[in-house]
Amino acid sequence: MKKKLLAVLLCVAMTASLAACGSSSSSDSSSDTTTEETSEDTEEAEETETADSSAASDIKIGVIYVGDENEGYSASHINGVAAAAEALGISSDQIIEKTNIPEDETCYDAAVDLAEQGCDIIFATSFGHEDYLFQAATEYPDIEFCHATGYQAASYGLDNVHNYFDYIFEARYVSGVVAGMKIQEMIDNGEITEDEAKIGYVGAYPYAEVISGFTAFYLGAKSIVDSVTMEVKYTNSWADISLENETAQALIADGCIMIGQHADTTGAPSACEDAGVYCVGYNIDMTSVAPSVALTSSTNNWEVYYEYAISCVLNGESIVTDWAEGYSSGAVLITDLNEDIVAEGTQEAVDAAEAALKDGSLHVFDTSTFTVDGETLADDDYVYDGYYHESELASAPSFSYIIDGITEK
Repeated sequence: MKKKLLAVLLCVAMTASLAACGSSSSSDSSSDTTTEETSEDTEEAEETETADSSAASDIKIGVIYVGDENEGYSASHINGVAAAAEALGISSDQIIEKTNIPEDETCYDAAVDLAEQGCDIIFATSFGHEDYLFQAATEYPDIEFCHATGYQAASYGLDNVHNYFDYIFEARYVSGVVAGMKIQEMIDNGEITEDEAKIGYVGAYPYAEVISGFTAFYLGAKSIVDSVTMEVKYTNSWADISLENETAQALIADGCIMIGQHADTTGAPSACEDAGVYCVGYNIDMTSVAPSVALTSSTNNWEVYYEYAISCVLNGESIVTDWAEGYSSGAVLITDLNEDIVAEGTQEAVDAAEAALKDGSLHVFDTSTFTVDGETLADDDYVYDGYYHESELASAPSFSYIIDGITEK
């Protein structure tokens, strides 16, 4: 206790002595140091802000679209790039866009031209662009090349190639819930029987991307109406307004009372409006062409990826090889419900499905909810923990099973 008391007294004495030597000087010194540190911190922050601002003003972005603003899929990418640029303080004259680029050598030429114009990052948006884009990437190792819907980046052997997609199957599932609610209302009202609950689907190609999408849509509807079935017809084109219209008409003639689509124009909804058959669209709100029958559309928010990838270039960070996200990050959604015609309780059903997808309690490809040739899907590397892990092991959709209840024609 005495030693402790002595130590305290010594401390007090030393403090008093220092104060007597000139408290004013000590105070000024402390103030100067704080001011200098604050000044240095401010200068550092200003330098960082200037560097970031400079990088944002210097970057050049190239984008290759398979269509243009008049085609829903390309329009969603165009809007995503514009929104990302605005969020990052990048002006429109720093973006070079090439529209209506087919899935052939033209894409390679477009990519090379963008590289030669000084683009720091180049995006291509259609499945068939991948080989041509990555061919250009081998010749420009200092430029980042990002491809939507592809699958080869991980095995390509280059650090500057990347694939991206999103969990659009989640939005398709939710849009299927909207369709299922309407079908159930039609059954309850005696407009159709349970056996007549047949959905038609206008598909572009028999690719995994399309199959994954229509399966998710079907499972969403089936979660509401267990007896629902689906007939799929392919157009073998991403965007052919006349053919999509004709295909929808053929499905309606086959007895389909609801039409979905993975096709990029308004052709199918227009046919549905003429026939008085309900429909669910893709990419854009279809109520402008089908106000009395269009329930909603599943759609992508590509801004989420474009902002991420461009930010990586601005910050000198690596872009992930495979990127895919969904409802949890706002990368997918459905358009506003057509309140005039959706079934009562639809918004509540949508809210519940979206919340379950976000918190992980709902998995679209839960293997307990479907069978393939009468068997539960199990023998697949993507199946574990009770569901098929779509777009998790690689960004591109890979689910290509035709499940029971769906037929292709």
